[in-house]
Amino acid sequence: MNANAFRHFYEYHFSENRKIWDTCIASLSQEQFLIDTGYSSGSVRNQLVHIMSADNAWFSGLSGVDGLNTDNPDAFTDRNVLRSHWDTVEKNMRDYLAKLQDDMLLEKPFSEGEDKDLILWQVLLHVANHGTDHRAQLLRLLNDMGVKTESQDYIFYIYEHM
Repeated sequence: MNANAFRHFYEYHFSENRKIWDTCIASLSQEQFLIDTGYSSGSVRNQLVHIMSADNAWFSGLSGVDGLNTDNPDAFTDRNVLRSHWDTVEKNMRDYLAKLQDDMLLEKPFSEGEDKDLILWQVLLHVANHGTDHRAQLLRLLNDMGVKTESQDYIFYIYEHM
């Protein structure tokens, strides 16, 4: 394992989040953005807030800082506000990843609580996989709304970035 591999995989994570935003979310009506679908986190907005909040919570914990207040979907009825917060969360994640060293990957970043036995590489892998899982759910919601979606397969990201 090495830090560069994780930085690379997070570039995929950030890229896919942005691609869905730019190609699908920006064109939704406000009603489509907010309607409770009864699936997963509820609305498209709630799903996006959930992805952002999980990223924020885990990386704030890893950085030892208080994260942004991103847990309440009702605070994000305006997509510009949500995008601004998400950009800040991504910047904080990038800042952490820029300082990541190979030897850190085998450390236990949390000293107490249910996460105390986790190893850093496990946390990083979990957060990225969590994002992939919820993007897949989001793509399903969008597809059900008639929005044309694209694959988020990692291999296609590789092909595009070789």
